[in-house]
Amino acid sequence: MADQKQKAGAFDIRVVIAALIGLYGVVLTILGIIADPQEIAKADGLNINLWGGIAMLVFAALFVLWARIRPIVVPADPAAPAERE
Repeated sequence: MADQKQKAGAFDIRVVIAALIGLYGVVLTILGIIADPQEIAKADGLNINLWGGIAMLVFAALFVLWARIRPIVVPADPAAPAERE
């Protein structure tokens, strides 16, 4: 068989990290949206949950974009030795 290769896909660690960070980002964004104004006043008027959640969602999106643009390629037959270029 010629050089058959596959993408790592969902098993790429970047996708797993993006999913976890994205989940935390969604939770923080929701908490920031429903935040009590008194809690926001304690933080000098900065809704840190909202901004932190948005930042985490952007970070997760960048990780997914990175995994899509530069996928990890693995050989189709893991028993075959990998050729070095």
